[in-house]
Amino acid sequence: MLIGIPQETFAGETRVAVTPETVKKLKAQGHTLRVQSGAGVAASVTDEAYLAAGAEITDAAGALGCDMVLKVRSPQADERALMKPGAVLVGMLNPFDKDGLQALTDAKLTAFALEAAPRTTRAQSMDVLSSQANLAGYKAVMIAADRYQRIFPMLMTAAGTVKAARVVILGVGVAGLQAIATAKRLGAVIEASDVRPSVKEQVESLGAKFIDVPYETAEEKEAAEGVGGYARPMPQSWLDRQKAEVAKRVAQADVVITTALIPGRAAPVLVTEEMVKSMKPGSVIVDLAAAQGGNCPLTEAGKTVVKHGVTLVGETNLPALVAADASALYARNVLDFLKLVINKDGQFHVDLEDDIVKACLMCRDGQLLRT
Repeated sequence: MLIGIPQETFAGETRVAVTPETVKKLKAQGHTLRVQSGAGVAASVTDEAYLAAGAEITDAAGALGCDMVLKVRSPQADERALMKPGAVLVGMLNPFDKDGLQALTDAKLTAFALEAAPRTTRAQSMDVLSSQANLAGYKAVMIAADRYQRIFPMLMTAAGTVKAARVVILGVGVAGLQAIATAKRLGAVIEASDVRPSVKEQVESLGAKFIDVPYETAEEKEAAEGVGGYARPMPQSWLDRQKAEVAKRVAQADVVITTALIPGRAAPVLVTEEMVKSMKPGSVIVDLAAAQGGNCPLTEAGKTVVKHGVTLVGETNLPALVAADASALYARNVLDFLKLVINKDGQFHVDLEDDIVKACLMCRDGQLLRT
Protein backbone atom coordinates (compact mmCIF):
# COMPACT_ATOMS: atom_id res chain seq x y z
CA MET A 1 0.00 0.00 0.00
CA LEU A 2 1.12 3.55 -0.76
CA ILE A 3 1.18 5.46 2.53
CA GLY A 4 1.76 9.22 2.72
CA ILE A 5 2.94 11.33 5.66
CA PRO A 6 2.56 15.07 5.06
CA GLN A 7 4.01 17.90 7.12
CA GLU A 8 1.51 19.25 9.62
CA THR A 9 0.20 22.70 8.73
CA PHE A 10 -1.97 23.39 11.81
CA ALA A 11 -0.58 26.42 13.66
CA GLY A 12 1.91 25.37 16.33
CA GLU A 13 1.79 21.67 15.45
CA THR A 14 5.31 20.25 15.51
CA ARG A 15 4.57 16.52 15.71
CA VAL A 16 4.73 14.04 12.87
CA ALA A 17 2.74 10.82 12.35
CA VAL A 18 5.63 8.43 11.67
CA THR A 19 9.21 8.14 12.83
CA PRO A 20 12.11 6.23 11.27
CA GLU A 21 11.33 3.42 13.74
CA THR A 22 7.78 2.95 12.43
CA VAL A 23 8.81 3.57 8.83
CA LYS A 24 11.11 0.54 9.04
CA LYS A 25 8.30 -1.65 10.40
CA LEU A 26 5.80 -0.54 7.77
CA LYS A 27 8.41 -0.94 5.04
CA ALA A 28 9.11 -4.49 6.26
CA GLN A 29 5.40 -5.24 5.77
CA GLY A 30 5.72 -4.34 2.09
CA HIS A 31 4.32 -0.82 2.13
CA THR A 32 5.75 2.17 0.28
CA LEU A 33 6.04 5.30 2.42
CA ARG A 34 6.22 8.81 1.04
CA VAL A 35 7.18 11.47 3.58
CA GLN A 36 6.88 15.14 2.74
CA SER A 37 10.23 16.91 2.87
CA GLY A 38 10.65 18.62 6.24
CA ALA A 39 7.74 16.77 7.87
CA GLY A 40 9.83 15.64 10.82
CA VAL A 41 12.24 18.54 11.24
CA ALA A 42 10.31 20.16 14.12
CA ALA A 43 10.32 16.78 15.87
CA SER A 44 14.10 16.40 15.43
CA VAL A 45 13.79 13.93 12.53
CA THR A 46 15.63 14.78 9.32
CA ASP A 47 14.74 13.78 5.76
CA GLU A 48 17.98 11.79 5.72
CA ALA A 49 16.79 9.73 8.69
CA TYR A 50 13.58 8.86 6.86
CA LEU A 51 15.52 7.95 3.71
CA ALA A 52 17.83 5.69 5.74
CA ALA A 53 14.75 3.95 7.17
CA GLY A 54 13.42 3.22 3.68
CA ALA A 55 10.96 6.03 3.02
CA GLU A 56 10.75 8.20 -0.08
CA ILE A 57 10.92 11.98 0.27
CA THR A 58 8.31 13.91 -1.69
CA ASP A 59 6.31 17.14 -1.70
CA ALA A 60 2.90 17.85 -0.15
CA ALA A 61 1.00 16.62 -3.20
CA GLY A 62 2.99 13.40 -3.24
CA ALA A 63 2.31 12.68 0.43
CA LEU A 64 -1.36 13.67 0.42
CA GLY A 65 -2.11 11.89 -2.83
CA CYS A 66 -1.42 8.40 -1.45
CA ASP A 67 -3.91 5.56 -0.85
CA MET A 68 -3.54 6.05 2.90
CA VAL A 69 -2.53 9.27 4.66
CA LEU A 70 -1.25 9.33 8.25
CA LYS A 71 -1.58 12.65 10.07
CA VAL A 72 -1.53 14.17 13.52
CA ARG A 73 -4.23 16.79 12.93
CA SER A 74 -7.22 16.74 10.60
CA PRO A 75 -6.32 18.03 7.12
CA GLN A 76 -7.25 21.61 6.28
CA ALA A 77 -9.08 22.64 3.11
CA ASP A 78 -5.96 23.00 0.96
CA GLU A 79 -4.74 19.60 2.14
CA ARG A 80 -8.08 17.89 1.47
CA ALA A 81 -7.95 19.26 -2.08
CA LEU A 82 -4.80 17.20 -2.67
CA MET A 83 -6.32 13.97 -1.36
CA LYS A 84 -8.03 11.60 -3.72
CA PRO A 85 -11.60 10.29 -3.21
CA GLY A 86 -11.56 6.92 -1.49
CA ALA A 87 -8.28 7.55 0.31
CA VAL A 88 -7.92 6.37 3.90
CA LEU A 89 -7.09 8.97 6.55
CA VAL A 90 -5.81 8.12 10.04
CA GLY A 91 -5.17 10.76 12.67
CA MET A 92 -6.49 12.79 15.56
CA LEU A 93 -9.52 14.17 13.74
CA ASN A 94 -11.60 15.46 16.67
CA PRO A 95 -14.74 13.29 16.62
CA PHE A 96 -16.73 16.14 18.19
CA ASP A 97 -16.01 18.55 15.31
CA LYS A 98 -19.14 18.04 13.20
CA ASP A 99 -18.12 20.52 10.51
CA GLY A 100 -14.67 18.97 10.22
CA LEU A 101 -16.06 15.46 9.91
CA GLN A 102 -18.57 16.66 7.31
CA ALA A 103 -15.71 18.15 5.30
CA LEU A 104 -13.91 14.79 5.34
CA THR A 105 -17.13 13.09 4.27
CA ASP A 106 -17.64 15.55 1.42
CA ALA A 107 -14.11 14.77 0.25
CA LYS A 108 -15.19 11.10 0.08
CA LEU A 109 -12.49 9.95 2.47
CA THR A 110 -12.54 6.94 4.77
CA ALA A 111 -11.45 8.55 8.02
CA PHE A 112 -10.44 7.10 11.39
CA ALA A 113 -10.26 9.36 14.47
CA LEU A 114 -7.88 7.70 16.89
CA GLU A 115 -9.18 9.68 19.89
CA ALA A 116 -12.44 7.73 19.61
CA ALA A 117 -10.82 4.40 20.49
CA PRO A 118 -12.49 2.82 23.53
CA ARG A 119 -10.55 2.89 26.79
CA THR A 120 -10.13 -0.86 27.03
CA THR A 121 -7.13 -3.06 27.76
CA ARG A 122 -6.94 -4.17 24.13
CA ALA A 123 -6.87 -0.56 22.89
CA GLN A 124 -4.19 0.66 25.30
CA SER A 125 -1.34 0.45 22.80
CA MET A 126 -3.20 2.77 20.40
CA ASP A 127 -4.59 5.19 22.98
CA VAL A 128 -3.36 8.51 21.60
CA LEU A 129 -5.12 10.53 24.29
CA SER A 130 -3.20 8.78 27.04
CA SER A 131 0.18 8.82 25.31
CA GLN A 132 -0.06 12.54 24.62
CA ALA A 133 -1.66 13.49 27.95
CA ASN A 134 1.21 11.79 29.76
CA LEU A 135 3.64 14.17 28.12
CA ALA A 136 1.33 17.14 28.67
CA GLY A 137 1.29 16.46 32.42
CA TYR A 138 5.08 16.38 32.51
CA LYS A 139 5.48 19.52 30.44
CA ALA A 140 2.90 21.40 32.52
CA VAL A 141 5.09 21.01 35.61
CA MET A 142 8.21 22.03 33.69
CA ILE A 143 6.48 25.19 32.50
CA ALA A 144 5.20 25.93 36.00
CA ALA A 145 8.70 25.51 37.44
CA ASP A 146 10.06 27.89 34.81
CA ARG A 147 7.40 30.56 35.44
CA TYR A 148 7.46 30.28 39.24
CA GLN A 149 10.05 32.64 40.67
CA ARG A 150 11.05 30.30 43.48
CA ILE A 151 12.34 26.73 43.53
CA PHE A 152 10.24 23.61 44.03
CA PRO A 153 12.26 21.63 46.62
CA MET A 154 12.97 22.56 50.22
CA LEU A 155 16.54 23.86 50.48
CA MET A 156 18.48 24.15 53.74
CA THR A 157 21.48 26.46 53.50
CA ALA A 158 23.75 28.48 55.76
CA ALA A 159 21.74 31.52 54.68
CA GLY A 160 18.48 29.97 55.82
CA THR A 161 15.84 27.49 54.75
CA VAL A 162 13.74 27.75 51.58
CA LYS A 163 10.32 26.13 51.89
CA ALA A 164 9.13 23.57 49.35
CA ALA A 165 6.58 24.77 46.80
CA ARG A 166 2.93 23.79 47.37
CA VAL A 167 1.41 22.35 44.20
CA VAL A 168 -2.28 21.61 43.70
CA ILE A 169 -3.33 19.32 40.82
CA LEU A 170 -7.00 19.49 39.80
CA GLY A 171 -8.11 16.54 37.69
CA VAL A 172 -6.23 13.27 38.13
CA GLY A 173 -6.40 11.51 34.80
CA VAL A 174 -3.28 10.51 32.88
CA ALA A 175 -2.00 14.09 32.69
CA GLY A 176 -2.73 14.76 36.34
CA LEU A 177 -0.97 11.64 37.56
CA GLN A 178 2.11 12.45 35.49
CA ALA A 179 2.04 16.00 36.83
CA ILE A 180 1.98 14.64 40.39
CA ALA A 181 4.91 12.31 39.69
CA THR A 182 6.96 15.06 38.05
CA ALA A 183 6.27 17.66 40.76
CA LYS A 184 7.16 15.06 43.39
CA ARG A 185 10.49 14.38 41.72
CA LEU A 186 11.18 18.12 41.85
CA GLY A 187 10.55 18.12 45.60
CA ALA A 188 7.19 19.89 45.83
CA VAL A 189 4.45 19.25 48.41
CA ILE A 190 1.43 18.14 46.41
CA GLU A 191 -2.33 17.94 46.89
CA ALA A 192 -4.69 16.63 44.22
CA SER A 193 -8.43 16.56 43.59
CA ASP A 194 -10.68 14.56 41.27
CA VAL A 195 -14.36 13.63 41.13
CA ARG A 196 -13.58 9.91 40.92
CA PRO A 197 -12.96 8.16 44.25
CA SER A 198 -11.02 5.38 42.52
CA VAL A 199 -8.01 7.66 41.91
CA LYS A 200 -7.38 8.38 45.61
CA GLU A 201 -5.14 5.34 45.97
CA GLN A 202 -3.18 6.28 42.84
CA VAL A 203 -2.70 9.83 44.06
CA GLU A 204 -1.41 8.69 47.44
CA SER A 205 0.85 6.06 45.88
CA LEU A 206 2.65 8.86 44.04
CA GLY A 207 3.24 10.78 47.24
CA ALA A 208 0.47 13.38 47.03
CA LYS A 209 -2.39 14.09 49.44
CA PHE A 210 -5.89 13.56 48.05
CA ILE A 211 -8.41 16.36 48.64
CA ASP A 212 -11.31 14.21 49.78
CA VAL A 213 -14.90 15.41 49.36
CA PRO A 214 -17.38 12.84 50.75
CA TYR A 215 -20.39 11.72 48.70
CA GLU A 216 -23.71 12.30 50.43
CA THR A 217 -26.10 10.64 47.96
CA ALA A 218 -26.19 7.60 45.69
CA GLU A 219 -26.48 9.95 42.70
CA GLU A 220 -23.21 11.64 43.60
CA LYS A 221 -21.36 8.35 44.01
CA GLU A 222 -22.71 6.94 40.72
CA ALA A 223 -21.66 10.03 38.78
CA ALA A 224 -18.23 9.94 40.39
CA GLU A 225 -17.47 6.46 39.05
CA GLY A 226 -17.42 7.85 35.49
CA VAL A 227 -17.86 6.02 32.19
CA GLY A 228 -15.15 4.45 30.06
CA GLY A 229 -12.33 6.01 32.03
CA TYR A 230 -13.78 9.51 31.78
CA ALA A 231 -15.36 11.66 34.46
CA ARG A 232 -19.05 12.53 34.26
CA PRO A 233 -20.68 15.84 35.22
CA MET A 234 -21.24 15.81 38.98
CA PRO A 235 -24.39 16.94 40.83
CA GLN A 236 -24.31 20.59 41.87
CA SER A 237 -24.49 19.71 45.57
CA TRP A 238 -21.17 17.86 45.39
CA LEU A 239 -19.57 20.52 43.18
CA ASP A 240 -20.41 23.19 45.73
CA ARG A 241 -18.71 21.23 48.51
CA GLN A 242 -15.70 20.45 46.33
CA LYS A 243 -15.39 24.11 45.35
CA ALA A 244 -15.17 25.10 49.01
CA GLU A 245 -12.45 22.52 49.74
CA VAL A 246 -10.47 23.34 46.60
CA ALA A 247 -10.70 27.08 47.31
CA LYS A 248 -8.91 26.57 50.65
CA ARG A 249 -6.06 24.66 48.97
CA VAL A 250 -5.74 27.05 46.01
CA ALA A 251 -5.36 30.02 48.36
CA GLN A 252 -2.34 28.30 49.94
CA ALA A 253 -0.85 27.02 46.66
CA ASP A 254 2.20 28.30 44.84
CA VAL A 255 1.34 26.36 41.68
CA VAL A 256 -2.00 25.05 40.41
CA ILE A 257 -2.22 22.68 37.44
CA THR A 258 -5.70 21.99 36.07
CA THR A 259 -6.37 19.05 33.73
CA ALA A 260 -10.14 18.47 33.91
CA LEU A 261 -11.83 17.74 30.58
CA ILE A 262 -15.03 15.96 29.57
CA PRO A 263 -15.03 14.90 25.88
CA GLY A 264 -17.32 16.99 23.72
CA ARG A 265 -18.06 19.55 26.44
CA ALA A 266 -16.68 22.88 27.53
CA ALA A 267 -14.08 22.51 30.27
CA PRO A 268 -15.60 22.74 33.78
CA VAL A 269 -14.61 25.80 35.83
CA LEU A 270 -12.50 24.67 38.77
CA VAL A 271 -10.60 27.84 39.66
CA THR A 272 -12.80 30.93 39.83
CA GLU A 273 -11.63 34.53 39.61
CA GLU A 274 -12.19 34.84 43.37
CA MET A 275 -9.83 31.90 43.92
CA VAL A 276 -7.20 33.55 41.74
CA LYS A 277 -7.52 36.75 43.78
CA SER A 278 -6.89 34.73 46.93
CA MET A 279 -3.59 33.34 45.66
CA LYS A 280 -0.20 34.75 46.61
CA PRO A 281 1.54 37.16 44.22
CA GLY A 282 3.86 35.24 41.92
CA SER A 283 1.79 32.06 41.98
CA VAL A 284 1.32 30.14 38.73
CA ILE A 285 -1.66 28.38 37.13
CA VAL A 286 -1.10 26.06 34.17
CA ASP A 287 -4.46 25.35 32.54
CA LEU A 288 -4.33 22.21 30.39
CA ALA A 289 -7.97 22.71 29.42
CA ALA A 290 -7.31 26.07 27.76
CA ALA A 291 -8.27 24.81 24.30
CA GLN A 292 -11.80 23.96 25.55
CA GLY A 293 -12.47 27.15 27.44
CA GLY A 294 -10.17 26.56 30.38
CA ASN A 295 -10.69 25.35 33.94
CA CYS A 296 -10.15 28.98 34.97
CA PRO A 297 -12.22 31.71 33.29
CA LEU A 298 -9.21 34.06 33.34
CA THR A 299 -7.15 31.72 31.14
CA GLU A 300 -6.52 32.95 27.62
CA ALA A 301 -5.98 30.15 25.09
CA GLY A 302 -2.55 30.23 23.52
CA LYS A 303 -1.28 32.98 25.81
CA THR A 304 0.49 33.47 29.12
CA VAL A 305 -1.02 36.36 31.08
CA VAL A 306 -0.71 37.86 34.55
CA LYS A 307 -3.94 38.66 36.38
CA HIS A 308 -4.31 39.65 40.03
CA GLY A 309 -0.57 38.99 40.39
CA VAL A 310 -0.93 35.36 39.25
CA THR A 311 0.62 33.99 36.06
CA LEU A 312 -1.87 31.97 33.98
CA VAL A 313 -0.45 29.72 31.25
CA GLY A 314 -2.91 28.81 28.50
CA GLU A 315 -0.81 26.62 26.21
CA THR A 316 -3.19 24.64 24.00
CA ASN A 317 -0.82 21.96 22.69
CA LEU A 318 1.67 20.92 25.34
CA PRO A 319 2.70 17.64 23.65
CA ALA A 320 3.91 19.69 20.66
CA LEU A 321 6.43 21.33 23.01
CA VAL A 322 8.15 17.94 23.38
CA ALA A 323 7.63 16.96 19.77
CA ALA A 324 10.35 14.31 19.49
CA ASP A 325 8.96 12.09 22.25
CA ALA A 326 5.35 12.97 21.45
CA SER A 327 5.85 11.91 17.83
CA ALA A 328 7.61 8.70 18.85
CA LEU A 329 4.69 7.67 21.08
CA TYR A 330 2.03 8.80 18.62
CA ALA A 331 3.70 6.97 15.74
CA ARG A 332 3.63 3.73 17.75
CA ASN A 333 -0.06 4.29 18.52
CA VAL A 334 -0.72 4.70 14.78
CA LEU A 335 1.32 1.62 13.92
CA ASP A 336 -0.68 -0.53 16.32
CA PHE A 337 -3.97 0.80 14.95
CA LEU A 338 -2.93 -0.01 11.39
CA LYS A 339 -2.64 -3.67 12.35
CA LEU A 340 -6.44 -3.64 12.68
CA VAL A 341 -7.18 -2.16 9.26
CA ILE A 342 -4.45 -3.71 7.11
CA ASN A 343 -4.64 -7.47 6.62
CA LYS A 344 -1.81 -9.96 6.32
CA ASP A 345 -1.74 -9.44 2.55
CA GLY A 346 -1.10 -5.75 3.04
CA GLN A 347 -4.56 -4.74 1.89
CA PHE A 348 -6.85 -2.22 3.57
CA HIS A 349 -9.74 -3.97 5.30
CA VAL A 350 -12.50 -2.59 7.55
CA ASP A 351 -13.84 -5.07 10.08
CA LEU A 352 -16.91 -3.49 11.65
CA GLU A 353 -17.10 -6.41 14.09
CA ASP A 354 -13.95 -5.00 15.71
CA ASP A 355 -15.05 -2.59 18.45
CA ILE A 356 -11.96 -0.39 18.07
CA VAL A 357 -12.27 -0.07 14.29
CA LYS A 358 -15.98 0.64 14.54
CA ALA A 359 -15.50 3.30 17.22
CA CYS A 360 -12.78 5.12 15.28
CA LEU A 361 -14.46 5.06 11.86
CA MET A 362 -15.94 8.52 11.29
CA CYS A 363 -16.92 8.42 7.61
CA ARG A 364 -16.70 6.08 4.63
CA ASP A 365 -17.48 6.34 0.92
CA GLY A 366 -19.15 9.73 1.25
CA GLN A 367 -21.27 8.69 4.25
CA LEU A 368 -20.91 10.35 7.65
CA LEU A 369 -21.08 7.70 10.37
CA ARG A 370 -20.90 10.03 13.38
CA THR A 371 -23.50 12.70 14.11
